[in-house]
Amino acid sequence: MVVAVRASSVRRANLAVVLDRLRRHGPASRSQLGAVTGLTRSAIAGLVGELEELQLVIESAPEPDGSPGRPSPVVRIDDRHVGALAIEIFVDEIGVAIVALDGSIVSSVRRTRPRERVAVAETVSDVVALVRRVATSSSVSRRHSVARRIIGVGVSVPGLIRESDNVVVAAPNLGWTETAIASLLDDALRLGLPCLVGNDADLGALAESRFGAGTVSDHMLFVTGEVGVGGGFVTAGRPVSGHSGFAGEVGHFPVNPAGEVCRCGATGCWETEVGERALLRRAGLDEEGGGSAVEELLARIAACEPTTMSALEVQARWLAVGLTGLINVFDPDTVVLGGLFSRILPAIRESLDTELAHLQYMGMRRDVAVVGAALGPQAVTVGAAELAFRELVDDPARVIRGLAGSVAFG
Repeated sequence: MVVAVRASSVRRANLAVVLDRLRRHGPASRSQLGAVTGLTRSAIAGLVGELEELQLVIESAPEPDGSPGRPSPVVRIDDRHVGALAIEIFVDEIGVAIVALDGSIVSSVRRTRPRERVAVAETVSDVVALVRRVATSSSVSRRHSVARRIIGVGVSVPGLIRESDNVVVAAPNLGWTETAIASLLDDALRLGLPCLVGNDADLGALAESRFGAGTVSDHMLFVTGEVGVGGGFVTAGRPVSGHSGFAGEVGHFPVNPAGEVCRCGATGCWETEVGERALLRRAGLDEEGGGSAVEELLARIAACEPTTMSALEVQARWLAVGLTGLINVFDPDTVVLGGLFSRILPAIRESLDTELAHLQYMGMRRDVAVVGAALGPQAVTVGAAELAFRELVDDPARVIRGLAGSVAFG
């Protein structure tokens, strides 16, 4: 019995390793999978066969490249059969998407909203409406193809998330405290699917590390800025979440004792110096203007408007202050900037690099690449879906074989 249990556990782990390798690094031949996993040819053949039976991978002949001999079949993720429902809750907008197993977005809908409409009940109502829309649009576009089975729901929220019960402990920019958003959405959607909640920056970091700018990074720091500022650190492919799951609230570490009062109640948080409101205010725009004000800001940057360019100089200085502290603490090999930071990076690149050079620790020049997010605004979407895919990736056979009565729409 013990031997059987161990064999079952080993096979489950090996299935997870092969599936994860294909998701993160793309198509590979059986021999390549054997080389990177250390498994035998017969073991790889059996694992690929089972994953193909589960409709999670597909094996096919590669495109001809002119090389002599018969090319080996290539194994790739089969993106047609399963998906995750990703829900993004921001201050200015809400998004819902169906994401395939390979991280591609099958369909999505978004709705901008006034900042007065961020109450929990209104948010849940808006999410339900968007889920219905994305389900309908997916069904129409699917036509006669096989229905995609939805295995779970991942929800992104800009706030502190208690992982043990998926409760939003605090989301200052939404005005939420101790909000059981997973339970509320579960009751409203009635999908009967697992619903997990994560911090938006943590999820963006997870997505960029697996599918974006951090795929070749062993120690990646992700920092994103919109209305709020958040971050996430991924080492060896795994997020660092901290004791209570609150790690990554980089927007709320103090940088300026003489600064502004933050919405969290503290004074001089990094968010008050580099967040969307601060940049809009310095550029002479309405700091509560939301998306339209940001688009005006970007237009002024393109036109090199003097006041805006001066505001960017200040932005680069404070951004460098915070990044230097984070680099000194986490020692990453790559810093990925997301959200508004990614959009303004080309305009502040020179100033930011100069400021970072001035803030070197002990005169050491660190070889840390600072790059924009490769997934752009889709990073959080993909990251939310990763929450829903977590159990599938860990135990593919158990999850797929338990989907007999699962939701299918897209």
